[in-house]
Amino acid sequence: MDRTEYLRLRRRVLHLYDAITYLMLFGIAVLVVYCAVLVGPLSSPGAQQSFGYALALMFLMSALIVHLVDRTYRVWPLGRRVTPPVPGPVTTEAQARFLKIVIVVAAGAAVAYLIGTTLL
Repeated sequence: MDRTEYLRLRRRVLHLYDAITYLMLFGIAVLVVYCAVLVGPLSSPGAQQSFGYALALMFLMSALIVHLVDRTYRVWPLGRRVTPPVPGPVTTEAQARFLKIVIVVAAGAAVAYLIGTTLL
């Protein structure tokens, strides 16, 4: 493959990534406007479900943007590669720290649930 073909293919891939990113940002903006203007109060029938669908689509579009950025930096189109560092060994201290974090998060969620049910 000669240099001009390589540059053409690289430019094409980057334009594709740009187009997808701009479309996803436009979709997120449309959904934000939809949630802010058209859904109305969340106490009306069907508004919560509509808001949930819009929020789920926004998160999906955001995940696609993050994936494209990650893909661009890990495997540059038709060229340079960036490899992540090798993870460290799994030790008993790391496992104990993980279990402590899980216990604290579960306890926090339980307290939040109890406070939420008490207040509502």
